[in-house]
Amino acid sequence: MDAPPSEEERTAIDAHLGLPEDGWSGGEREGDTHRVARSGRAEREQRHLLIEALHVLQAEIGWISPGGMNYVCRRLSVPPAEAFGVASFYAMFATEERPKTVVHVCDDLACRVLGARELCAELETTVGPEGTESPQGGATWHRSPCLGMCEQAPAILAQRAGRADVALGGATAASVAAVIAPGSTMTCAGADTAPQTWEQSTRAELRLLRRIGHADPLSIDDYRSNGGYEALYRALEIGPEATIAEVKDAKLMGRGGAAFPTGVKWEAVATQPAHPHYYVCNADESEPGTFKDRLIMELDPFAVVESLTIAGVTTGCEQGYIYIRGEYPLATERLRNAIDEARRHGFLGPDIMGRGITFDIELRRGAGAYICGEETALFNSLEGKRGEPRNKPPFPVQRGLFGKPTGINNVETLINVLEVLRIGGAAYAELGSEGSTGPRLFCLSGHIARPGVYETEHGATLGEVIAMAGGPTNGIKAILLGGAAGGFVGADRLDVPLTFEDARAGGYTLGSGVIMVFGEDTDLVDTILRIARFFRDESCGQCVPCRVGTVRQEEAIHRMIAGRTIGSMADELLLLDDIAKVMRDASICGLGQTAASAVQSAISTFGLFREGGAA
Repeated sequence: MDAPPSEEERTAIDAHLGLPEDGWSGGEREGDTHRVARSGRAEREQRHLLIEALHVLQAEIGWISPGGMNYVCRRLSVPPAEAFGVASFYAMFATEERPKTVVHVCDDLACRVLGARELCAELETTVGPEGTESPQGGATWHRSPCLGMCEQAPAILAQRAGRADVALGGATAASVAAVIAPGSTMTCAGADTAPQTWEQSTRAELRLLRRIGHADPLSIDDYRSNGGYEALYRALEIGPEATIAEVKDAKLMGRGGAAFPTGVKWEAVATQPAHPHYYVCNADESEPGTFKDRLIMELDPFAVVESLTIAGVTTGCEQGYIYIRGEYPLATERLRNAIDEARRHGFLGPDIMGRGITFDIELRRGAGAYICGEETALFNSLEGKRGEPRNKPPFPVQRGLFGKPTGINNVETLINVLEVLRIGGAAYAELGSEGSTGPRLFCLSGHIARPGVYETEHGATLGEVIAMAGGPTNGIKAILLGGAAGGFVGADRLDVPLTFEDARAGGYTLGSGVIMVFGEDTDLVDTILRIARFFRDESCGQCVPCRVGTVRQEEAIHRMIAGRTIGSMADELLLLDDIAKVMRDASICGLGQTAASAVQSAISTFGLFREGGAA
């Protein structure tokens, strides 16, 4: 491309990447440097910096211009066609000029039933139609999928060029106006809301959340005075093999939905002969209804840094990454501070706690792609590519990030390791049930008295956890377990235990810990249509079963709602069943494999579209 960057774009990129050394790395080309690739391989190996560089451009001028992209491509030796393919893949990036402030208004499941539609209607009047510039200029708004603030519905995220992004819960037309005002200095710093976690019991009974609301999330000294870095000290004292043994003895299962044994994964990474090894914290929490990881990152960020450090040094890694959801500006700010403070105090870097052990962490932001919660899509994103899943095998422990052995866990799984090392693996295994050990976090939202994150041991019943949050506010028509990729159950299932083994036997799922309650006046047909639209939009499009199936699923629901079926209603339901089977059996990754789960469960549980069924 020939388009030149503006001076502000050039300055922003140079500040982020460092000044170019020669014409090959983005400087002015003189002499024969246009014919000779000086250090070309080293430049090409900077490809993993592409997405962060695009974030810099977006934050500077509000979109990714041809000139700005061209300059990034020269600096990183990335072909412009590839860079455009990456930029256009992620929802938070704009490749066409738009107002400098863009407000994303969540109209997904929890927000949809708690005021988002009314807020959007009011914004149509006060700001203007969706996607158009406001009368005051410089701002626009769009409907958005889940922003991970379901306990504070309705929620918004404002991307503001030249100013900090802001995520706000309990949004109103007035708060939107305050965010988009030209002189607004509003930030996320005061956005903490008091979660209900410590109202359920005394703080002494909390394990994963015992510091939430008690320790200052910005102070490493406060963190240490509340037990911080004791687990890392113990891991270094007993060594990697004993640490892995403790995690295996604890029978700790992953908390991201797949429920893979954590100790087995750690051991597999540690014993791989290829080097280097990498460890990744998957903080791209984008399952609708899930917000537990966000709360931990915002209010106990040092726990995330410490637990990832333990995972890294135990599995023979020198480099770790936290891949955080792009819609989490406050969590991003808090984690950056925690990483900097940990490095400054000797808990990260070339000589951790004076032991001669090297491990460091980089924080990388996603850019609005649900699919990047899938581990191999996340690796591609970290490498500066489109977030498309990879085929398995090889598995990440063998060939993951940058083609090297890689371990990956989500935030909740990692912080459980702190508790394992605090009380010992055997004692941890005594908590919960035989097949589901330890404490578990659940995200309660929707028509519930006190939405928030709640901690309990595995084995509590669904009804007991709902009671911890104050119970339903308008009866119970349906409960969504596991998020949009999970399934619906009725009020007759309140006695089911929340364990992995009971979920498998009972045909329901725990997923990422979502418990979303829908009151008696909820339109379930509208709810499943929103889920179908979500998966249609979020499919990466790489494989045909998912790319086509998610579209056909939504189309069939639209036809049934409108009464314009192809054949009878029963024929359409059979078609939906067929689509679901193909997506489940033939899709590359979990998105396509579960894209029909909630829709199918709602239809079968409540008889939607059948005579006498719920609406």
